[in-house]
Amino acid sequence: MKTLFALGFVVVVLAVAGAAGGWLWMQSEVAKPGPSVETTTFEVRKGEHLGSVADRLEEQGLIRDARTLRLHARVEGQQTAVKVGEYAIPARASVQRILEQLVEGDVIEYRITVPEGLTTAQILRIIEKSDDLDGDMPEREIAEGTLLPDTYIFGADTTRTQMIERMEKAQDDLLEKLWPERSDDLPIESPEEAVILASVVEKETGIASERDLVAGLFTQRLKRGMRLESDPTVIYGVSKGEPLFNRAGQRRTLYRSELNKATDWNTYQIDGLPKTPICNPGRDAIAAVLNPADTDYVFFVADGKGGHLFAETLAEHNRNVAAYRAYEREEIARERNN
Repeated sequence: MKTLFALGFVVVVLAVAGAAGGWLWMQSEVAKPGPSVETTTFEVRKGEHLGSVADRLEEQGLIRDARTLRLHARVEGQQTAVKVGEYAIPARASVQRILEQLVEGDVIEYRITVPEGLTTAQILRIIEKSDDLDGDMPEREIAEGTLLPDTYIFGADTTRTQMIERMEKAQDDLLEKLWPERSDDLPIESPEEAVILASVVEKETGIASERDLVAGLFTQRLKRGMRLESDPTVIYGVSKGEPLFNRAGQRRTLYRSELNKATDWNTYQIDGLPKTPICNPGRDAIAAVLNPADTDYVFFVADGKGGHLFAETLAEHNRNVAAYRAYEREEIARERNN
């Protein structure tokens, strides 16, 4: 009886020792540096199971044996935890490190930057030319002013349609947040009108610190029944916001005939706001028109240095215009002498 007990005890000890040895062996195997000598891109596809992922990792030379990864994932309870996406697998990455990366979803991130003040047509060209986005452009019309400029981070397999929809939703979400927080007594009646005015402010401001003041100035003009008289609105009526060129292919300013021509956007010729936005304004421009600076300024002119000279009266404005023209003459003379 004692002999049988002793034999059973030995069997249990050997089994435990074997299990412990197997555990230590597996821990050693999954921690070993992998065979790959360079960072490699690897994609986990939609609907793919762990077995297939492990097999392809072995085929691409990222791990030595697919069975090791499958066993490690089973022990860790992570057979179904890997996330779809594109991964940059580091050189010599171990089975343990690779599984951690796939479970954490540490995917390669792409980004696309859309500057403030571009027209919808210009933004759509950026999206269409992006090599990091998939799929065709949507066939539906994308309205002016409905895409929120920003830097968007996205993963592999993001389509161009999805990116456009994401930008539209970002615009909607921003307006939903900011519209209820607007100042009282604004001369705009809807979020859509806020975007129209913000698009004019966006095109008129080259310095961020002036944005609230320009928004306040245009707000005052609207309240007083004055026309906005904004050059960018004229340009939109001429070319839908595309740069203007002369016959020699050089960039040009507006012609007097264009300033005098009535369009749905020429705020020298029409009262109130343009028919549509003239670009896609950024979040700061939208916020500025909803909470503009409290000012009595109703005139402004470029100062030649990227900013503007502001005035409350026409007489003061005329002096600012004269100062700007004198500055221009000095700059022209300086260039000729150099």
